[in-house]
Amino acid sequence: MLMLYEESQQAQTKYSLETLLQASLDAKHAQIVDLAPELASDQQDYGDLYVKLDPQLNEAPVVKGLYASAHSVAGQRFSQLLELADTTELNAFVIDVKEDFGYITYPTEDENLKQYDTVYPIMKDVPALMQTLDEHDIYPIARIVVFKDSKLATIKPEWSFVQSDGTIWKNGRDESFVNPYVKEVWDYNVAIAKEAAALGFKEIQFDYVRFPEGFENRADTLTYTKDERARIDVVSDFVRYAREALSPLDVRVSVDIFGYAASVPAAEGIGQDFNKISQFVDVISPMVYPSHYSTGWFGANVPDAAPYVTINGAMIDTHEKLAEIEQLKPIIRPWIQDFTASWVPGNISYGKKEVEAQIKALEDNNIHEFLLWNASNRYTPDVDYTPSNLEEQEDAKE
Repeated sequence: MLMLYEESQQAQTKYSLETLLQASLDAKHAQIVDLAPELASDQQDYGDLYVKLDPQLNEAPVVKGLYASAHSVAGQRFSQLLELADTTELNAFVIDVKEDFGYITYPTEDENLKQYDTVYPIMKDVPALMQTLDEHDIYPIARIVVFKDSKLATIKPEWSFVQSDGTIWKNGRDESFVNPYVKEVWDYNVAIAKEAAALGFKEIQFDYVRFPEGFENRADTLTYTKDERARIDVVSDFVRYAREALSPLDVRVSVDIFGYAASVPAAEGIGQDFNKISQFVDVISPMVYPSHYSTGWFGANVPDAAPYVTINGAMIDTHEKLAEIEQLKPIIRPWIQDFTASWVPGNISYGKKEVEAQIKALEDNNIHEFLLWNASNRYTPDVDYTPSNLEEQEDAKE
């Protein structure tokens, strides 16, 4: 251990002797490794010795969760979601503490956060919310939308991407992003994460940890702060920075990532490298909604109409990708589809059969955790979330 400590000091890491000792006490689950050169950023100034220890190892359930917006949690739909959890195997809620437009959804006490005028306290009593979730044995996960942030981009245009006419760039949905190269943006989001942990959330889930879609096609036309790092390095550096900042707080760190990122070498345009990100998180949540895959993926003419085939193919690719970082492989907890993608040509209506087919595909690939996405938080009733039950039912029919 002393040798490891000396090595960490020579590498100028931020890990203390106490941290390394803690890791050594749970050697079965802790990893103290040198990051592979191809996974480390050239601009890191704290060395490549890395300690990874799941802070919720003995507390977290096998998560079967759903997305719950701040409006749902603060409104009438909350009782319906609680009833769903009480009557099924669902045991976790992913709740917005910083939502898709950039608003902080609880009454922050952090004076630095207050100065940006981004607080919209939809959830007015988070301690009471935590108590209710605990009473229902629901594992609370705080969702923080990081770099898609129209509100902060408007307030701090110098932290965003500016067009030649001086206006902030917006995508086709009238949304703006803040710049992953800006350290102040990192600290802003980490401050929210720290407060969420203090409020009782057991896991921090970072979403939109990337540049805008198609950024590579407009990067040279926009004005924004940047340095020599590639986009994939900047994004993974943020994830590592956030994890290290949160490490004293005993919360898990998870990241949402495009599902197809596991099927390609790297999504360099948006800055998402599956393994560069995965090595620094406790949980990786690829968004493998069948509706998000185009014609031909995994041999399906319409992937949306082939939920089992699509999820099965995506999980095979995910396992193959993560095999490259075996020592640092996180829990795989995919987002799956509980909505009908009416905009997809050839789509099918999603209900009990389609949701169960996705879960069965996960189980067949030895993946036992999942999250359900439905933007309106209206989830399919009567779903059996235990594929083994489905198999027993089929055997009984025979």
